[in-house]
Amino acid sequence: MTAAPQNTFDAKLTKLIGQIYPDIDAAQLKQMIVEAFWPGESAPRKRARRPGNNQWSEQDALLITYGHSIQDGEHKPLDLLHDFLLRRLKGVLNSVHILPFFPFTSDDGFAVTDFYAVNAQLGDWPDINRIADGFQLMSDLVLNHVSSQGAWFNAYLQDQPPYNQFFFEASPEDDLSDVVRPRTTPLLQQVETINGPRHVWCTFSHDQVDLDFRNPEVLLEFLRIIRLHVDNGVRIIRLDAVAFLWKEAGTPSIHMPQTHAVVKLMRLLCDFASEKIILLTETNVPKAENMSYFGDRDEAHMIYNFPLPPLILHAVQSGSAERLRKWQSGMPPAPMGCAYLNFTASHDGIGMRPVEGILPAEEQAKMIDTIEKVGGLVSMRALPDGGEAPYEINTTFYEATRRTFAGEDAHHFERFLCAQTIPMSLEGIPAFYIHSLLATPNDLDQVQRRGMNRAINRHNWHYPDLNALLDDPDTPQARVLGALSERLRIRNQQPAFHPNATQFTLPLEDSVFGVWRQSLDRHQSVFALHNVSAETVELSHLSMNLIEDEIWVDLLSGEPVDMSKGTLTLAPYQCRWITNRG
Repeated sequence: MTAAPQNTFDAKLTKLIGQIYPDIDAAQLKQMIVEAFWPGESAPRKRARRPGNNQWSEQDALLITYGHSIQDGEHKPLDLLHDFLLRRLKGVLNSVHILPFFPFTSDDGFAVTDFYAVNAQLGDWPDINRIADGFQLMSDLVLNHVSSQGAWFNAYLQDQPPYNQFFFEASPEDDLSDVVRPRTTPLLQQVETINGPRHVWCTFSHDQVDLDFRNPEVLLEFLRIIRLHVDNGVRIIRLDAVAFLWKEAGTPSIHMPQTHAVVKLMRLLCDFASEKIILLTETNVPKAENMSYFGDRDEAHMIYNFPLPPLILHAVQSGSAERLRKWQSGMPPAPMGCAYLNFTASHDGIGMRPVEGILPAEEQAKMIDTIEKVGGLVSMRALPDGGEAPYEINTTFYEATRRTFAGEDAHHFERFLCAQTIPMSLEGIPAFYIHSLLATPNDLDQVQRRGMNRAINRHNWHYPDLNALLDDPDTPQARVLGALSERLRIRNQQPAFHPNATQFTLPLEDSVFGVWRQSLDRHQSVFALHNVSAETVELSHLSMNLIEDEIWVDLLSGEPVDMSKGTLTLAPYQCRWITNRG
């Protein structure tokens, strides 16, 4: 006899509770979890949402932005963002990730003081609701840590329950030599509590104190926060820094089994929710570690394709797609019901850790040297042996493409456009940081003022000035946004660009990165070709297996392919989407 669906939910939830909290009454905690995620009269679906390819489509593309990236000194920034979305991006992108929009004390929103409120300097929940009404909305669940100046940590210092058990304590005598973390500051911070000095764990900074998920009350609190986000229109939950969630002295304290079990538990709840909720894990780590968060199709729905930004940048800087092609050839398709999130830039820097073992040290050194010549910066991370290694390159992606290893040339615009087109072509969902869409230059003044490398890529646009630039067709801002918008509008009409459509990496010459995409119904093929060099390239039709009795058209230029010629021409940094369905 087949078990009832509800029994399946109960059994899976009970099993996960046992993996995370083996010493706690599973039946009691299970009821508390259900009540936290489905308060009041709400209840789980009778059947789980099954993994499939219908959770997204070729029409999905995402904007990444801060809530205050656009300001004018008069209106609420969230209202300005809404106006910008409607005015400039309707029909271009259908989703938006608003980076932490809660009250905070540091790290541009990632040191949260109140998870239940919208930062009053940005707006309020109705402003979030309005954006969610017109765009699929992503929010951050900053679940690894909270602000040292927030109510939770202040209550911990005063030994007030339940927060007196919310934070991870350790001893300087513990063996912490294997702990993996992306910062060079001391891991432990001594604080004075009402009960005397304590040492709290701080993975990122001393203003970001790590929570202790060994206490199930912490998990329950974040399930309530997820429910609040969903009730306010959020449909994609980004699990920020989730890899560091579970800590244990004497271990690396990253990717712990309990961390994966917590993600599985959240996925289970999302699959049984009436709303279509997508979980995205943010794990800026090498490929195998990153992909582990797909689990067995029971963890994240989406993961970031973290090696893409440095590999694409290396390709257009070096003029060779060899490393990018080799890496992409070894990437498996996402499992059923899962997808990659493809991007070149975000609010953070261009992470170098994901290309460990892919890009040799000498190639990384060339990238860093090239970036520094255009005013970019480099941030370091601590190594277990006490040394340091590059963690990320800090620059806007637009400025990063200003020059190649050979120097500056006349192809900056075309090179940047090529770099942004590659994520549109690949299996997965493309995402674009607002400062890539707007060709934002490096903000070195803000770096100097704030003393933080990442500020270089976090410019705040004055909305009237931005609109004036976008209305002038000759500015970099208008040219870039116009060109990328045109390509995204073309892309969202092509079934071959469905996030799970078939993909094959083409073995072309090093100056061209190419993939073949085929729609799920096999009716459309697209050969996506990207010349990453400053040279004109001729590609043989045979190298792509173009079928001679088909009519092929370049979607980007609208021109038919002359099959009698036998070759395709790609100008410096030109991209071509060759399809049999014009």
